[in-house]
Amino acid sequence: MKRVPTSPLAASAAWLASLASFAAVLSTSSAAAADEDAPPPPVISPAPPEGALPPDPTPLQAFPPAEPAPSSPVKITPTGYLEAYYAWNFNRPVNGITNYRGFDNRHDSFTLSNAALGTYFESGPVSGKLMLQIGAMGSTYYTLEPNNPGTNAANASGPDLWKYIQEAYITYKVAIGRGLELKAGVVASPIGMEAFAVHDHWTWSRSNLYFALPYYHTGLRATYELSEHFSAEAAVLNGWNSIVDNNEAKSVESHVTYRADKVTGQLLYFGGIERSAGAPEGAYWRHHFDAVGEVDPTKWLQLAAQADYGFEPNRFGTARWYAGAIAARAKACDWLYLVARGDRFYEQLATDSEGHTSTPLFWNGVEWVSSFTATADFRPHDNISVRLEFRHDQADGLLYFTGDTLVGNGSATSPYLPNARSQETLLLGATAWF
Repeated sequence: MKRVPTSPLAASAAWLASLASFAAVLSTSSAAAADEDAPPPPVISPAPPEGALPPDPTPLQAFPPAEPAPSSPVKITPTGYLEAYYAWNFNRPVNGITNYRGFDNRHDSFTLSNAALGTYFESGPVSGKLMLQIGAMGSTYYTLEPNNPGTNAANASGPDLWKYIQEAYITYKVAIGRGLELKAGVVASPIGMEAFAVHDHWTWSRSNLYFALPYYHTGLRATYELSEHFSAEAAVLNGWNSIVDNNEAKSVESHVTYRADKVTGQLLYFGGIERSAGAPEGAYWRHHFDAVGEVDPTKWLQLAAQADYGFEPNRFGTARWYAGAIAARAKACDWLYLVARGDRFYEQLATDSEGHTSTPLFWNGVEWVSSFTATADFRPHDNISVRLEFRHDQADGLLYFTGDTLVGNGSATSPYLPNARSQETLLLGATAWF
């Protein structure tokens, strides 16, 4: 049926009628609003005149922005320390080197051994640490870091690249049982009873055990609190003492720790193929066992001990090593500690029937080394330690330097040749930390 068009006059009348209806509704709504308890009536839009296009529909409202996930506050704790010393070697070596004492190895010289600065951070289950260092000790730590060549598209790796990092790791705590802690990065080795920083252990110089065994590891480790006193750790690592591995095999480490008010202890195993790829000894698994304990029998006396055993079968036989250290610290008064420590380290090389011998791991072919240390630790402030220390080193063969005449000039092609079986030193050192 054909539609009859609407006249303009009729359309205007219809529009005015709609406005009148809308005004009536508004009047009713205003009256109802006077009653505070009455809900407001619905708003009715006026009908458009016949033939007019309907108004555009209300556009869809966009979703409100998502609320950010709640985050834990970040707690940042700066930390750092300085260590400096002066030492006198009674052998008076002309080259100024106190040999096989990697952390206090300069004769008749004021030495800034380490300056370390870093931070801890924590945010909920995530935490971490970055500790940077510069000084003689950093170079000693990384002496055995593998040297891996690079190309024009890949950097080389070696001690000079990494020696400024002491520790760098991230930790994530998984809510399983008492809490499973996962840690990835560069961390201090758990082997032994000594630490990176002087103020964290009793003497200034480190024992022969600390000098010979690994200082740091790189990899992934998992720690779980078994109970109030026991915890266990397992780790997969790049190697014995390396950030970048020197072969294709990974190493493993595991230990159990006991902590109580007056007694702490740890049993540890470390294993892996540690010789460089292509070494004449071959690719054989190295085993190392470590036990550490500390007892505080009184408020003024602390006793500590460490024992280590390791072996490595190879093409020439089996290399073995044995080591032990004992230490005692007495608190003479609030500002003075007196410390005594002794240690000995044996190394037996593998030798076959044809006279082939494995490369020494620790002491350059000397069968054993030993030391005795006596330390007075003055504490004028809670964060300052001044230490006066006497030490005697003894070896089964020539390992140290003495006198005005030495064979060699210290270069790579003509290294200094040791000419003494013993050395004695007197050291004055100071460290401050925050």
